[in-house]
Amino acid sequence: MHDSDERFPPPRCHAGTRGAVIFRVFDWYGYQQRPGKPIMWIYAPAGYGKTAVAGTVSEKLEEKAAELGFNLIGATFFFWRTSEERNSPARFIITLTYQLFVSIPELVPHIERAVKQDPMIFSKKLETQLMKLIVGPFKALGDTSHMPNRLIIVDGLDECINSDQESRVQKRYAEDQERVQARVLDLIHTLASHSFPLSFLILSRPEPWIKQHIKSPKFEDLVEPIDLYEVGDNMDDVEKFVREELTRIGVDDEDLAEELVDRAGGHMLYASTVIRDIDDPNYDPRTRLQSLLGGSSSSNHDLTHSTPFSSLHELYRQILRSCHEGNSRTMVEVLGELMAFTGDNLQFPHRASLDGVVRILDGLSGRDPGSGMRAIRGLHSMLDTSYSGNWFIHSSFPEFLQNPDLSLEFAVDDREKVLQRLLSGCLDCLSTITLGSTEAVDELHVQYALFNWPWVWDSWTPTDSEPTAEAEWSYMFRKLLTVDLMACFVHAFSLPDVNRPFAIDYPSALGTPGSNSLMFEDGAEDIYDSEPLAQQAVLHLTHSFTAAICHILKPADLGSGRWSETFVTEVAYYLRDRVGKAENWPDDWRCDTVVQSLKTLRRESNADFVRLKEGVYEKCKRWPGKYRDHINMVFDYICID
Repeated sequence: MHDSDERFPPPRCHAGTRGAVIFRVFDWYGYQQRPGKPIMWIYAPAGYGKTAVAGTVSEKLEEKAAELGFNLIGATFFFWRTSEERNSPARFIITLTYQLFVSIPELVPHIERAVKQDPMIFSKKLETQLMKLIVGPFKALGDTSHMPNRLIIVDGLDECINSDQESRVQKRYAEDQERVQARVLDLIHTLASHSFPLSFLILSRPEPWIKQHIKSPKFEDLVEPIDLYEVGDNMDDVEKFVREELTRIGVDDEDLAEELVDRAGGHMLYASTVIRDIDDPNYDPRTRLQSLLGGSSSSNHDLTHSTPFSSLHELYRQILRSCHEGNSRTMVEVLGELMAFTGDNLQFPHRASLDGVVRILDGLSGRDPGSGMRAIRGLHSMLDTSYSGNWFIHSSFPEFLQNPDLSLEFAVDDREKVLQRLLSGCLDCLSTITLGSTEAVDELHVQYALFNWPWVWDSWTPTDSEPTAEAEWSYMFRKLLTVDLMACFVHAFSLPDVNRPFAIDYPSALGTPGSNSLMFEDGAEDIYDSEPLAQQAVLHLTHSFTAAICHILKPADLGSGRWSETFVTEVAYYLRDRVGKAENWPDDWRCDTVVQSLKTLRRESNADFVRLKEGVYEKCKRWPGKYRDHINMVFDYICID
């Protein structure tokens, strides 16, 4: 949503800029009289301010709504490729429904009725959600010609890259982004084809498949396309921005201002990146600007000037070269790590600062504490220092770093190589842990390794040729077999829940190949079948997991009897996996060591046992009935005197 906390502070156009395109939007959209074409598509390459335009339109409509007394914005959705909640269409219809529920009061009873009639609607396919949650309620209103027209804004369609149809544990960005983006367009087309009081503003890059879909016969009569670069005077907008910002910073130099405007060539991202770079109390802004504008590239002229973003790429190279030469290797290493850990399931502590995250990465990579931040200190114009999840201010910078032809000596390693190094670092951290090693576990990078190494393993997959890949697998299995995993699990289950991002379904995630296995993704069955070390590793994991639960359940080690929520969850997972699937388990499950440990706990500390049992029941109350029945069976057996 345009006003969500995740997007704070939201991108906005600089005051007095982008006036022409904003005028075009408001000239097309009418809340009293619906436009001739219900969809406007604004397209432009990366860095031309599409999201800022969407944010400014939202802001102006909210201001107008305050005057009119009703909402003009029906709903908004901002796709973002590195956000797991916003890089797939899974929440698209649900999010629009919620906002329409709020913005159009007439829909409320009809949406409520749709949910009551089908409580499972939120788990059904998007097309069904659309028809029952939005189309049906609008149709139930009857004649809507008297209702004000609402605008639905969908920004960053090209950032929708994940089909969300794979296992939620074994997440991979799908390779079908063309299909999933076309699917979102088709959902919008379905709504736009009805005579509902809705208009749609879509903003995206002009990807060929998006352009082809929008220009297809079924769309052409519904869409008004707008090329953002051709609308208005980009040069004037950039000049206004540059002059006002240089005045604010205190750089009063007409020649430098003119040169910066000329270099930007109407490209607002170039100008804003320069301004962010020189607006630093550690540097003299005038000297810094002279250095950026006066630098020359040692790269091939044809190569660096062969794209529309050649000036921006050269600016990136200049900023990277301006960092201390002795730190360049570490700088590239850290940038590669931040890119590898953006999105996916590789989560850092909630709202961790960039400094905190890089310190964790320093520990995992074996660097001296603080060396990572020192290496990237000069990159404040390209990195967001406050927000966890996506550290890059604009997507063009990581794209630049991944292309060796553009980034040259600053090209980062490929993601699998980075993840392999960090996974190895995680296992090194685990190898320092024993049952008595409380000081080691206090280190943030050790805690990160303790909680997240399975996700790092899941994200890493050897991509080299077969002999090399087998050697990499074997190397990791050998390292894992040297770790005291029982001690690691005990610490992981005992630390406060605030220190972890989420619980892991260890019994499924760390088992043999299957749909939920983190260690053996689809297609890795051959590794498990042919590699004895892999089989030993799985046994090591499962035995250590069981031993850790039994250790914590010992009354002598119980202490206050207040288990972490994570431990209670893991006990529930264990009973579900080992006993809940009783059809695949022998009748002597009563001899299971965890079951016997629970029986001992009840006998020696019944109050603690009752608290644990209540916690397990709370965790599994939403599970399928057969799992709950089997867990009831276990506790019934334990409670027999």
